[in-house]
Amino acid sequence: MRQRVMRVAVVAVLVALVLLATPLALGIQTSFFADERDELERVALAAAIHVPPQFVAGDHVELPAHERGTDVGVYDLSGRLRDGSGPRKADAITQAARGGAVTRGRGDHQIVVAVPIATGEHVIGVVRASTGAQQVWHRVILAWLGLAGTALVALVTAVVVAGRQARTLTAPLEALSAKAGAVADGDLTARAEGSAIAEIDQVAHTQNAMVEHLALRLDHERHFTSNASHQLRTPLAGLQLGLEAAAADPDADLRAAVTEALEQVRHLQRTVDEVLRLARATPRPGVPATARTAAEVVEGAERRWHGTFAAEGRRLDFGVEPGGGGPRIPDRTAEQILDALLDNALRHGRGTVKVTVRELEIAVAVDVSDEGSLTLDRRAAFERGATTSRAGSGIGLTLAREMAEAAGGRLTLARTAPTTFTLLLPVTEPPPPPE
Repeated sequence: MRQRVMRVAVVAVLVALVLLATPLALGIQTSFFADERDELERVALAAAIHVPPQFVAGDHVELPAHERGTDVGVYDLSGRLRDGSGPRKADAITQAARGGAVTRGRGDHQIVVAVPIATGEHVIGVVRASTGAQQVWHRVILAWLGLAGTALVALVTAVVVAGRQARTLTAPLEALSAKAGAVADGDLTARAEGSAIAEIDQVAHTQNAMVEHLALRLDHERHFTSNASHQLRTPLAGLQLGLEAAAADPDADLRAAVTEALEQVRHLQRTVDEVLRLARATPRPGVPATARTAAEVVEGAERRWHGTFAAEGRRLDFGVEPGGGGPRIPDRTAEQILDALLDNALRHGRGTVKVTVRELEIAVAVDVSDEGSLTLDRRAAFERGATTSRAGSGIGLTLAREMAEAAGGRLTLARTAPTTFTLLLPVTEPPPPPE
């Protein structure tokens, strides 16, 4: 592109120089020849003044001094050279001046001017002044060479300026290309910088937005496997334990075991849908958003986790403040977040775990607290891998916050001692009554 910009600039300057220099060169030629004719006319007029009336009677004429290379001659009406220098017989231009008018012309590579000599109203002779056209052409060529030199200087200046402008224009594009190459090589942190050119800045802004979107997409894809395995681990483990317990006990109620297994399977299906929805960052087409009351969501979490906490010798309490269980919230999102928070409390917390549901004006708050304390910073608690240990993968809280934000809610660390997480979810509209 740099060469193309320079080529366009140089061609434009060349066209401008040709359009300007051609008429100027013609003007120089015309002007030099016109000036030379005017000078010859002044010389001839000066000589005519020195011709006395007795010229007709044959008196000698004393011509004034003139430049070297200029011929000045006085001719009588018969066309004979009487005094001065010039052809012996008057040429056609000199003979034409006998009519009483100044005549100009060229002949035999000379510039000729003839001025009539008049006494009273009668022409008594003609003064002829001439010079070689070669001398005028010499001055014209020198002027043309000066004009060509000026044009050459202008062209060189244009090339230098065009080169600087080309570098100014192409440097941001080259930098933008380098950033695009870095992104193509896998560096998603590369960002195009701004420049002084609005159009290139717009391209850079578009590229940065594209890279941001691509990085977000790849981040979702990269974390999908870990998110899915983390969320599917708990329901699969519960389903396996329930089926193994029923198979090991010959007196077990198989119908109750199957019912419980079906409930675990339904929860597992909801978990898969929610993880897929989070991976796409947008709700999946064709899958309507479901909602249930906060009380129903909490009751389901109690059924799933009560036995797990009891097996660890820990207590799990659920409480719903007056009016807090009635509002409808996104049930699948709430279930997954509650599972992540309870799993975090089971693995990293201690003592009794308490879940409290509160109603706000346009949202429902769910507090999950235990008797332990958190030493991490409030922001670091939600960073992926911040709490990695032998007991966990360190992505539960991160995934829970992402789910809450995807549903239009928010998950925060309310207190560090005792550890308390607060989930805010928007209240959904109740379904329309059947007609």
